[in-house]
Amino acid sequence: MLVRTLAVWGTSQRPTLPGVLWMAGLLGVLVWLGGLHDRIFLVPPFAVTLTTLLYLPNAAIAQPFAVIVGSTTGAAIGTLLSLLLGFGPGVAMLAALASLVVLPLLRAYHPPGIALAMFPPLLHPSWWFAVQAVLPFTLAAVVSAAVMSRLLRSWPLYPAPLRAEIDRTHGNRGDGGALNLGGDDVRTRAR
Repeated sequence: MLVRTLAVWGTSQRPTLPGVLWMAGLLGVLVWLGGLHDRIFLVPPFAVTLTTLLYLPNAAIAQPFAVIVGSTTGAAIGTLLSLLLGFGPGVAMLAALASLVVLPLLRAYHPPGIALAMFPPLLHPSWWFAVQAVLPFTLAAVVSAAVMSRLLRSWPLYPAPLRAEIDRTHGNRGDGGALNLGGDDVRTRAR
């Protein structure tokens, strides 16, 4: 029973050395910045963003717009609600719920963005947390993932091609060129 359950519900992702080094490098920079400026830069949702880029690069939640805008907007919502309502778990809950509604409306749903909305009301970072920490980190994560994708054969293709590009290069397959919303299928590329 356990073997069958793992075969159906288990994940098949395996860490690669380049992926681990990439993640260690980006998170290490955040640790260094935190010590240098005596501010909070390293937050748990950032690790989730990196693993999403590494293991689910085709997912809509991993695409550059969702990562950058979803994360930054989520953190900004949390900061704004902290300014208006104060701090604490209740405000963090409201920030998460507000982000859960707003991010999909912006077509920028990124689950770590919901978590980042809770961060300002709970841990009181700088009022500029969204701009000083989240925006630069997400830009660095997305750009570095795209660069790694082009430099290393073992790296999954990132970002996913735009819908019109998929239709133009592969013909319309009837799925509208929709992005994969999850799972293990990492597109391969011809070299």
